[in-house]
Amino acid sequence: GCRFIEYPTTNDAVYDAMRLARGMSYKAASVNLPLGGGKSVIIKPHGAYDRNAYLHAFGQFVNDLGGRYITALDSGTELSDMDLIAEHTPYVASLSSYNGDPSPYTAKGILRGIESAVEFKLGKAKLEGLHIAIQGLGHVGYLLASYLHKRGVKLTVSDVNVSRLERAQQEFGATVVPTNTIHKVPCDIFSPCALGGVINDITINELQTTIVAGAANNQLAHTYHGELLHKKGILYATDYILNSGGLIFAASKYLKTPEALANQQIDDIAEILLEVFIRSQKENRPTSEIADRIAQEKLA
Repeated sequence: GCRFIEYPTTNDAVYDAMRLARGMSYKAASVNLPLGGGKSVIIKPHGAYDRNAYLHAFGQFVNDLGGRYITALDSGTELSDMDLIAEHTPYVASLSSYNGDPSPYTAKGILRGIESAVEFKLGKAKLEGLHIAIQGLGHVGYLLASYLHKRGVKLTVSDVNVSRLERAQQEFGATVVPTNTIHKVPCDIFSPCALGGVINDITINELQTTIVAGAANNQLAHTYHGELLHKKGILYATDYILNSGGLIFAASKYLKTPEALANQQIDDIAEILLEVFIRSQKENRPTSEIADRIAQEKLA
């Protein structure tokens, strides 16, 4: 993926790219894709700028890498951006010509993962009647809210975009709370679907949930937060496995994987997470640590 957002400093952008790339490597390994995993960021200027010029330059840069890096959609980029990049390189996995938006597939994978977590932690075969708090109603978050609403889930939501909140109220009967308090809502599942670092030294002590399962990358601000969640008895559905449906879809377009196989791989997210949950319980170690170890074993 290529992220195109503002960063306070260049160092912040580099750090974000490194963390995201590590997550992509583990994500690809976890769901058995023949990819190494990489990530790129474009530092969005604070003032006026020529967006197309940035994207054309980026496309040339990707092409210079000779296929070692394949780009795709991420936060701040659109299909139209990918089309511009593709004018300079064939190493693009998201194009408007084949409706390359991975969001529906990411959301579908998250839904399957949530179902797996609920069955394991709560002993429930259905989501009906559960209360889920979703932080962020972007492309994936809103679709996830839609899927959950259809399954009879009570929703509490937050987002910086007022119009999305109004839509969620009207379409799903969702309760709206401020973005800085959504993690405090008493609920069955807290679902972070915005940017990373939401589970941190402050928020972890304010959680009132039994499961954390959302779309955001790098939800744990630091590795030790996975241990803290484990000690609190909160089941953490490891983010890079849970949100891997988008990568599976993008890879299927690039690798020309049959659609039926790609859909099966997305459904398999539930089983992959279940393996992590069972091993975590058996070894009394955080799910985040178990997931990392499994990915490292596959990479080795």
